[in-house]
Amino acid sequence: MATFGVAQADLFNLTLRDTVSGAEERYVNLTVRESPRRVDRVLGQQSGLMQTTGELPEAVPAAHAPATAAVWTDDARSAGVPPATEVPDSAPLGATVGSPAGQTGLYALDKADIFNILVIPPDDLAQDVPNDVYAAALDYCVLRRAMLVLDPPLAWDSVADAETGVRANPYGLNGTNTRNAAIYFPRVRTTNPLLGVVETTPPAGLVAGAYARTDAQRGVWKAPAGIDVALNGTQGLELVLTDEQNGVLNPLGVNCLRSFPIIGRVIWGARTLRGADLLADEYKYVPIRRLALFIEESLYRGTQWVVFEPNDEPLWSQIRLNVGAFMHDLFRQGAFQGQTPRDAYLVKCDRETTTQFDRDRGIVNIVVGFAPLKPAEFVILRIQQLTGQQAAG
Repeated sequence: MATFGVAQADLFNLTLRDTVSGAEERYVNLTVRESPRRVDRVLGQQSGLMQTTGELPEAVPAAHAPATAAVWTDDARSAGVPPATEVPDSAPLGATVGSPAGQTGLYALDKADIFNILVIPPDDLAQDVPNDVYAAALDYCVLRRAMLVLDPPLAWDSVADAETGVRANPYGLNGTNTRNAAIYFPRVRTTNPLLGVVETTPPAGLVAGAYARTDAQRGVWKAPAGIDVALNGTQGLELVLTDEQNGVLNPLGVNCLRSFPIIGRVIWGARTLRGADLLADEYKYVPIRRLALFIEESLYRGTQWVVFEPNDEPLWSQIRLNVGAFMHDLFRQGAFQGQTPRDAYLVKCDRETTTQFDRDRGIVNIVVGFAPLKPAEFVILRIQQLTGQQAAG
């Protein structure tokens, strides 16, 4: 075993099993000696069932008898995990959302340089995510310029329930912050890989994957919906919606998941929680809101060089040049409407945006505007019949 830098007698194999779910992991050629295959390193990088703490034993573990089912069920066959070293379950969602100071729970994302989509699965498939968790998550998404993808409440087991429920504001989320959230209905049928059975599960995780796939293929300005945005990995939908039912929920800001012949299961809606027709919000659509967040985050990061530069016309001119180049690149990719750059976007940074009062306080203001592309939700056909004409005699 020169490859691992240890003798063959120092190597052993390890099998781990979660006796509750049945999940099993197997690792070969591990060792307690200094090596790339040292057991704590391998488990720390690869295992989802076990981590190691403290000092490693000096002796190689003794081998068990040939493995049978009794290894997992007969405590006499194994030393087991001492209760004092068992990893406790985390607190249920709603008991706490974590500590910003300690960067725990939701705020562990502070350690991530950037994220732009947040999904919070429930503790159990028979539970909803508590409203206070969603409220904290939405505030955090606004702070980090991200979108929160919401699962529908369990009580929405019919279109009528969804229509009544959304009018009653089931999440308790209000105000313009809800531009950073979107809800998808109904739930989906997926295979549980641990149990090998088909279950009804929340759709937000699949939707987030569709967001990411659309971003990579088309860009954040393309609505993550349509016949090309498939719900990969699903076995079906909890409810099969008709065009009429979709037409009821969509104007209320509920994005429907649909199933079509040949096409399969797809996302068929792209509205934020401010997407109800009654609100007439400028960020009615998910792609418009995400494009605005993308531009804001990109410019925030891309203009850090201006800090401590002389706040006068040479700086403003350079800002207009750099920001204008970024916006023009988006225009060329088709992110804005308009035939010319003048129609599509504007960048303004001068004495009007940055007054002497701003300069005295060390502030430079940059105004950026863009003409968004709104998704086509409904196709309206107008058919006119032409009457026959007689040739002139």
